[in-house]
Amino acid sequence: MYSFMGGGLFCAIVGNILLVVSTATDYWMQYRLSGSFAHQGLWRYCMSGKCYMQTDSIAYWNATRAFMILSAMSCFAGIIAGILSFAHFSAFERFNRSFAAGIMFFISTLFVLLAMAIYTGVTVNFLGKRFGDWRFSWSYILGWVALLMNFFAGIFYMCAYRMHECRRVAGPR
Repeated sequence: MYSFMGGGLFCAIVGNILLVVSTATDYWMQYRLSGSFAHQGLWRYCMSGKCYMQTDSIAYWNATRAFMILSAMSCFAGIIAGILSFAHFSAFERFNRSFAAGIMFFISTLFVLLAMAIYTGVTVNFLGKRFGDWRFSWSYILGWVALLMNFFAGIFYMCAYRMHECRRVAGPR
């Protein structure tokens, strides 16, 4: 049980770091504009070595930003619940912290999936046609890796919960 929780905690911490780095950096998309390379993230775009804030309030950017922030926050809440699940004291008899941590990691996975799907759909259908020579970049890829890490953290914590429940139902040996 503790090995599942430890593996889940490791995946969650790495996933949360990747979420924060992915959300904060400016390399979601790279493209050629007027013969020079440019790149953009959720908050800024950079051309010719100068970076500018994204001042346009475009719905898909706002939705992607919101879902990425919600994902990082729910992952952080899951990490706190996951750390607390190592301690067996609980004021609530029916509250299981490993189950709560697993649910928070699955919620985080859902939020990052929504963010990545929105960004991918709009980029491919709108921006991809606007810029001929473009590609997704490393910040975007980190978002997908964070999705996988949070998903596996949820799986690990659900396995730990299941093992705990099986031992509790079976009783002492």
